[in-house]
Amino acid sequence: MAESSGGSKKLLWVMIILVLLSSGGAAAAIYMVMNQNGDGNTAEAQVQQPERESPIFLDIEPFTVNLESDRSGSRLLYTGITLRVGNEESKEILDEHMPQVRSRLLMLLSGKQVSELTSPEGKRALSQEIITTLNEPLTENQAPLDLREVLFTEFIVQ
Repeated sequence: MAESSGGSKKLLWVMIILVLLSSGGAAAAIYMVMNQNGDGNTAEAQVQQPERESPIFLDIEPFTVNLESDRSGSRLLYTGITLRVGNEESKEILDEHMPQVRSRLLMLLSGKQVSELTSPEGKRALSQEIITTLNEPLTENQAPLDLREVLFTEFIVQ
């Protein structure tokens, strides 16, 4: 009897050790699988959500322009414009040459008639014309500007 109780104790200890080892192995496997999935999800999230870029805006102070005369007589346009640019260099160039920028805008706008400016299509066309006008170099050896959008923040035709 003493031998059988010693043998059953050994068997019990071997079984306890095997259960502990298998539990430890299972826990390690689960940890490794969870850790790999966590890294994969993080990489996927980074691919799906690219780094958010803050827009760069340059405000041009509002100004008033005499429009071409029509049947109603002389007309005025009061407008505020904000330019969205693609990089800081473009913003700096435009800001440094603001008197030229404003002059070009005044020259462009003063040649417009009220009928060209009052419709949404007319404003979109004007926006493109402003981009084209301002993309012409302001100085020699100027890097190309990255003008993305013209935003009319104020626009009153009177």
